[in-house]
Amino acid sequence: MYTTNPSMPRIRREAAALFKKGWSARKIGRHLGFHHTAVMKWVKKAKVLGAHPIPTQSSKPKRHPKQLSDELVWKIFHTRLKSKRSSEVIHQILKEEGVAVSLSSVKRTLDRMGLLKKRSPWKRFHPHVDRPLADHPGSLIQLDTIHTMISAKKRIYTFTLIDICSRWTYAKTYARMNVATSVQFVAEAQREASFHFDMLQSDHGPEFGKWFVERIQKKHRYSRIGKPNDNAHIERFNRTVQEECLDKQERTPEAFNKALKQYIPWYNTQRHHFGLNLKTPAQILKEVVPSY
Repeated sequence: MYTTNPSMPRIRREAAALFKKGWSARKIGRHLGFHHTAVMKWVKKAKVLGAHPIPTQSSKPKRHPKQLSDELVWKIFHTRLKSKRSSEVIHQILKEEGVAVSLSSVKRTLDRMGLLKKRSPWKRFHPHVDRPLADHPGSLIQLDTIHTMISAKKRIYTFTLIDICSRWTYAKTYARMNVATSVQFVAEAQREASFHFDMLQSDHGPEFGKWFVERIQKKHRYSRIGKPNDNAHIERFNRTVQEECLDKQERTPEAFNKALKQYIPWYNTQRHHFGLNLKTPAQILKEVVPSY
């Protein structure tokens, strides 16, 4: 009988070992809870495999009366290599060519050939959170991390943050990147800001994992997979801060932070933005937050 018990290969080996010690097949069957004819089959296999676990054979039949022909399998394979498209597209192409095959058969064929991109079993599911309208400072804050290589196997990390409404920014460099550093960075940025952070948005990086979401005590959303515009503002700021500040400095956390202490205030108070009608973040904040 076919089984999915992962311990069965070891049990079969033990049964064959007991038979070799002088136990009868019936005694072994009563001891392990199996029929004596099954024990004898295991003993025969053990003579070929030796003192190794006896694997469970697949229940898959060798042939099926409705299985796809070799020509059709090759057609599906060739169409995939030529089009490099999904199973649905390949099925439609074959349908237009007059090839009668079901979509499920196309998917199974590509799966057996290892040509399907499957979802990682380690990927965590994040429930969708609607993107809020950035109509006031703090309504949506985007986070990201810049990785800067300082040697072949070592890098430093610059955490960046931008408010979508006012374009107010904050950045700091750390020698290590982890969730605790992310929480510390957000807390420092909140102390520097004159407004409250209502919702944070980040990518799916390890520094913004489940522990981070639980510790920040703020609303949080992840950027959508395959939607690069979700993080457009922070990605543009990352490029700006690298070109105008970080790329000109020695690649150490101390040098980066020293330069950022001068650059970030200048960025927030003097740098004009086309997205703000040539105003500065400080001017936008003064219009909305009088105490700024």
